[in-house]
Amino acid sequence: MARKTIKKEGNSLNLESILFNCRDYLRGSASLNDKRDVILTLVFLRFIGEKFDDAQAEMRKLCINNGVTDEDKIASFLASPARYKNIVYVPEAARWSMLINVPVSDLVAALDDALQAIEDSGDTLKGCVKLSLFTSVKIEPNELKKVMDEINKISHKTFGEEKDLIGRVYEYFLKSFAVNATKEDGEFYTPHDIVELIAAFIEPFDGTLYDPCCGSGGMFIQCAKYVKAKQGDITAVNVFGQEKDPATFRLAKMNLAMRGISHHLGDGPISTFDKDWHAGLVFDYIMANPPFNLKHWFTKDVTRPGANWADYGTPSESNANYAWILHMFAKLKAGKGIAGFLLANGALGDEDTVAIRQKLIENDKVEAIIVLPRELFYTTDISVTLWILNQNKCGGMHHGRQLRDRRGEILFMDLRSWTDNPVKGEQKKKVELKADQVKRAADIYFRWQSVGTDGANFAEPELYRSVGFDELKGNNYSLVPSRYIEFVDRDTDIDYDKVLAETASAVSELLTLQRENDAMLRNALKQLGYECR
Repeated sequence: MARKTIKKEGNSLNLESILFNCRDYLRGSASLNDKRDVILTLVFLRFIGEKFDDAQAEMRKLCINNGVTDEDKIASFLASPARYKNIVYVPEAARWSMLINVPVSDLVAALDDALQAIEDSGDTLKGCVKLSLFTSVKIEPNELKKVMDEINKISHKTFGEEKDLIGRVYEYFLKSFAVNATKEDGEFYTPHDIVELIAAFIEPFDGTLYDPCCGSGGMFIQCAKYVKAKQGDITAVNVFGQEKDPATFRLAKMNLAMRGISHHLGDGPISTFDKDWHAGLVFDYIMANPPFNLKHWFTKDVTRPGANWADYGTPSESNANYAWILHMFAKLKAGKGIAGFLLANGALGDEDTVAIRQKLIENDKVEAIIVLPRELFYTTDISVTLWILNQNKCGGMHHGRQLRDRRGEILFMDLRSWTDNPVKGEQKKKVELKADQVKRAADIYFRWQSVGTDGANFAEPELYRSVGFDELKGNNYSLVPSRYIEFVDRDTDIDYDKVLAETASAVSELLTLQRENDAMLRNALKQLGYECR
């Protein structure tokens, strides 16, 4: 089979073509999981190595500009990890500029030495990589070298700035090869447009951010982007997370270390329900995409005294949706915390969760419910819901906006019709939310929040509506938007007599044409000597 050639996208290389070539070089020599781990690790080494080399070059220039020309003094200055601000310090054995030039015969050992050096270099990089990876997968050194040469084409200047690079590589494996791509197993990736939508609603650019099932850290990367846009200082991002899958935990560590984002992911991979690494802490913001309808989550420890849902009752043992809701609610700072998270639509009206849902509504913790289009994810085609919980619906200044008192109201939005942006070149149907759609949805939400808006009359048919608690109570505290948003019955505008007459006329014309065609066919057959009956 001919190898796929590298294509250009504008002025940049096509990342997926590079990854295809890498996978092709590893054909037959490793499992899909091993291929993923090898390629992700090499991308990580390439990314941190290039950024470190750039930082060193800038620091060398700074030394010379300040009159320091002695090479030994410059070398001593550059060798101090404390000199590097907002950039991860890469030990010499793990620097890409050195690894890319290692002889093929020594490559496997050099790469595993690099991973050990990273593990030993301090807390920032500890836990990012799988030790002895390259020895364990038993890839032929010549093939490994070809993969490295492909990955050497990836530059953070092209692929890294403003993009979740590790996430994009991970996404490639999920969407193209379905590497254990089941939500319950933790192998799941939230597309950027959905993360951008959540971030646009809750605006997490000041304070602390938490994700109890952080995956590869994409939520945190998007938060850093928001901080940079608003304040220009990603060191202001202080993120806390937890992830149970070991491989995905390493991805998150890689992603955050590459970005220089201060992070706290606990001492290792473990489910939030098995052990809360951040017990007792509360946060300004929560962004999350928990496993949908997770089963087998319940243990006796989650019902211990003082558990997160002590005031709301214990969620269903057969489905963790409301366990996630109550866990995240308990993690919000009193009087100010805001959460935006995704759940399967079934959580909006489950009969066995009415009591919990009623308390959340009556305690004024639910601010908005937004149903999203189908086909947004690579690994499921279902429509899901974005929930917004808010510990303060009382009004006041927030992020430069004067908010009104929204107590007793919930905003419902239905975006299921926003499917006019199909993603081309995918192996399955996929749509995305464009920037203007994300902005439009956030603008509706902000307008509803703002002073001067009449919540009782805030509505647009088939798109959004603000609903009071009395109506919610009348619907047994269901949060299904279609129960509240007006949908136009376009059938009432149809002139049925006219439609029937036009249909009958069309059918008559078709029958006449068919009779004429039959007659022509019979005449033709007679001329050929066939008898027609």
